[in-house]
Amino acid sequence: MSSRKRFRPGTAAIYAAIALFSIACLLPMLLTLIVSITAEDSIINNGYSLFPEKFSLDGYRTVFVNSALIFKGYAISIIVTVVGSVLALIVTAMAAYPMSNPNVKYRNFLALYFFITIIFQIGLVPWYLMNYKLGLTDNIFALIVPMLMFNAFNMFLIRNFMESLPGALRESAYIDGANDLRIAFQIYMPLCVPVLATVSLFYALNYWNDWFNAIMLIDNKGLYPLQYILFQLRSNIQMLEMLPTGANSGYTLPAESAKMATVILTIGPIVFLYPYLQRYFVKGLVIGSVKG
Repeated sequence: MSSRKRFRPGTAAIYAAIALFSIACLLPMLLTLIVSITAEDSIINNGYSLFPEKFSLDGYRTVFVNSALIFKGYAISIIVTVVGSVLALIVTAMAAYPMSNPNVKYRNFLALYFFITIIFQIGLVPWYLMNYKLGLTDNIFALIVPMLMFNAFNMFLIRNFMESLPGALRESAYIDGANDLRIAFQIYMPLCVPVLATVSLFYALNYWNDWFNAIMLIDNKGLYPLQYILFQLRSNIQMLEMLPTGANSGYTLPAESAKMATVILTIGPIVFLYPYLQRYFVKGLVIGSVKG
């Protein structure tokens, strides 16, 4: 005799609340997409709407007025994000491993040293001079190396996760003759996949959304990342809007729709990346943050 699950009003209420919350989270993204294909006149007259009276692709045409530069910016951003995230993750994990080893002398002092970098930030002038002396100007390394010096918060997340692992793993590996490098990469790193995936997402977001390094260190247009290109585009549109009436020959610039089009273009890769890392995200963040 097959048994049926009893209907529980409490469970149904939880599912309904989750469904409503999911819809509430999707609505802003849906609104952004619709506004990006809405005619500028309709936005000016009626504001943002899920059901605009007139659709138009002028926003995307404005963004892709120089399509070759946009696609090259996409390629630069993808290369910088992938290479930078991988290298930053390796550096961060290798810094976290000795911090989690109780046999390392002065590890608490080193932890304090790294913690100070969270509170006190280096000034802009010393930062620029350091990059200039290292030759990190007008080359692709200028978009990777300045952010490669790991974030101390991410390092503490990985360290705390490693400290939650049984210490007997390290001791057993020592007895079997393994050195610290082998223990770190063959034992600890595979067990730290949740927190490593979480930290890699943080680094990927930072690299993908970065435009400041391009402003400060890059003059070659062929090395502009996507975010900086779109930042320039928005600035140019705002400047044209400030011109006297009639300077644009009666043409209404698609300022709002172009702005939303840039949002859609920039969030795409991150939206596709997050589902692959989502199953690790909460576990890595919670376990890595609760142990002191």
